[in-house]
Amino acid sequence: MPFRSTAHDEFEKKPGALLLVRLIVGCVFLSEGIQKFLFSDSLGVGRFIKIGIPVPEVIAPFVGVVEIVCGVFLLLGFFTQLTAIPLIINMLVAISTTKMPILLEKGFWAMAHEARVDWCMLLGSVVLLIVGGGRWSLDAFITDKQRRHLG
Repeated sequence: MPFRSTAHDEFEKKPGALLLVRLIVGCVFLSEGIQKFLFSDSLGVGRFIKIGIPVPEVIAPFVGVVEIVCGVFLLLGFFTQLTAIPLIINMLVAISTTKMPILLEKGFWAMAHEARVDWCMLLGSVVLLIVGGGRWSLDAFITDKQRRHLG
């Protein structure tokens, strides 16, 4: 893993907890990425046009592919920390473009309600950036295999 933290050590004691974080974050991003293609008018290009994203016919499919690929990588625990970075950026853009207008127009509680999944996905991605894929991941399998080969 690129870096270790005390949080990493705590998760190593309970690998199932980190697996659950990876599964929920990975499943949601995978699902949302697929839906950008299945429901392009409401969740893909059409939505990006509505919220004012420039070049929506390029950006929406790009974001969809990123969400699909990163979602699969998280489910596998493959390049977990690196994979978390574009997902964090994705969520920061989503919050700033779709939730901040709600905050300005309808107030804090309306925004808090609408942003609940966004914040969970952002914070789940931050956890995975800090901690990595955990013991039950391809990252750990590859690292263990490399250690055995070198050691």
